[in-house]
Amino acid sequence: MPVLQSTEITGRVTWLGLVTDRNESLCSAPVDRVEATFNGLEGEYHSGLIRESCARVRTQYAVGTPIRNTRQVSLLSAEELAATGAALELDELPPEWVGTNILIEGIPDFTQLPPSSRLIFERGASLVVDMENAPCQWPAKEIERRRPGHGTGYKPAAKGRRGLTGWVEAEGMILLGDEVRLHVPPQRLYPHI
Repeated sequence: MPVLQSTEITGRVTWLGLVTDRNESLCSAPVDRVEATFNGLEGEYHSGLIRESCARVRTQYAVGTPIRNTRQVSLLSAEELAATGAALELDELPPEWVGTNILIEGIPDFTQLPPSSRLIFERGASLVVDMENAPCQWPAKEIERRRPGHGTGYKPAAKGRRGLTGWVEAEGMILLGDEVRLHVPPQRLYPHI
């Protein structure tokens, strides 16, 4: 019996980008296609099977510990990004300012998708949702640099709508305009916390 369930929920890829050098900038550069490989997106700084642990997992590992890279891809919702921009009183919040790799339109409550959900793209690529990408200071700094006075409120404005991180489970090409279908695991709350 299959564990993951296909849903009728679909979205569309409305923007694609790559962060080429995170040491230089968090900003992603727009592209019209990405090649998803088991290492991540070709040309993306955050690709690789292994990464050094960061502050987000410091209660599990000392910062700098080699761990499996489940943060290969940054996924955002077009609707949630627009809501964050509106909360910051911006006419628009370009996806590149927050380091987006794949912007998807049409999947409701995108940031709330359960971990281990699959986003299966029409050309065969599949991404596994790791978890919510909590808002942090880096996008705030990029926004503030471009629109002084607007970046400082980023963390509260993006809370619950910063998007997701994920990793490549099945390889394939992803193009602008491609359809993506949501597949979800069983959902239940762990009663001991």
